[in-house]
Amino acid sequence: MQVITTTAALEQLCHNLRHDEFVTVDTEFMREKTFWAKLCLIQIAGAEHQAIIDPLANGISLDSFFELMTNENVIKVFHAARQDIEIIYHLSGKIPHPLFDSQVAAMVCGFGDQIGYEPLARSLAGATIDKSSRFTDWSRRPLTEKQLEYALSDVTHLRVIYEKLKQRLDSTGRASWLDEEMDILTHEDTYRADPVDAWKRVKFRHRKKRQTAILMEVAAWRERTAQSRDIPRNRVLKDDGLGELAMQAPTSIDAMLRLRAVPKGLANSRGGEAIVKAVKAGMQRDLDDVPEIVHTRRPQGDGVTEIAEILKLALKIISEQNHIAARLIANAADIEAIAAFDNPDVKAMKGWRRKIFGETALKLKTGMLAIGLRDGKAAIFTIADECERLRAAE
Repeated sequence: MQVITTTAALEQLCHNLRHDEFVTVDTEFMREKTFWAKLCLIQIAGAEHQAIIDPLANGISLDSFFELMTNENVIKVFHAARQDIEIIYHLSGKIPHPLFDSQVAAMVCGFGDQIGYEPLARSLAGATIDKSSRFTDWSRRPLTEKQLEYALSDVTHLRVIYEKLKQRLDSTGRASWLDEEMDILTHEDTYRADPVDAWKRVKFRHRKKRQTAILMEVAAWRERTAQSRDIPRNRVLKDDGLGELAMQAPTSIDAMLRLRAVPKGLANSRGGEAIVKAVKAGMQRDLDDVPEIVHTRRPQGDGVTEIAEILKLALKIISEQNHIAARLIANAADIEAIAAFDNPDVKAMKGWRRKIFGETALKLKTGMLAIGLRDGKAAIFTIADECERLRAAE
């Protein structure tokens, strides 16, 4: 097994790999105690070469690896790529491209929602992976041979997985179905931890614009603090603390000390002063520049709930018929929007998703189609077809 610990060895490896049609890539990292993930290992494999790169090795430069990640002639294959790409982007400012995510591809090929690497390797590569090293502290050195073999298996079996998934996509004409998901994964906005947008990730139900304005400011403060100190957001202040600040709007330390979800130690520190400043900034924000928070939940009696339940069943039927993960076709928000509106601006009503599900959903809403049992299974059909079938059976 080759373990790369020098810049020269890494440059030679990447020189060899740049002639391959594709490379498989994975990373091991630690994040429990930091805001930014600490990159501990990089595993990579091509047609003939495979290696583990040690980014913690003294003096090693990863520049040649980052250059390979943006080589347009080499497809970069990951499984569940988002976190790996986030780390690469944070360290280099570069996003691997062109990209193939085997988890998304597997969803398109009917392997279910967010299938893990191990069951996919077992199904497509006939591999049995020893998971006893799964919870390794990858930042520790030295790593054992068993730990390194486990890490490398994440890319060696991925070669077979990629080739078999690509075959299925080509034979079914579904390769283009991945394009939209790959566009999201290769867009910089997916990985930017911009403090200005931090409030969007906070779990807090509110309706007033002023509360939103305060939340925007205090969430941005937390994000900047977490980034600068390189600690998890919740180590600075938990979401319920941000929510209480938005609701109560304390404009003094004394007022903040009366809040239950804000630690007293934080309120009495320099952080407390910064929070008060953020709250005041939120109070002074022009509400015309604050987005309206729209809660889509509708009364139970308006028919939307019943329609949504029918559409969920339709989605299940269609996903099984087409051997594609339901989650990739439409999510809960899509279903609710289609139930409530005739032509909502959601992914499920665009492109291939509209063709296999969206149009059917609209026809179910208008009564042009119905759901019933055929041979003991739920099926979608026209009323005319069902009447004809029943007449023929008499």
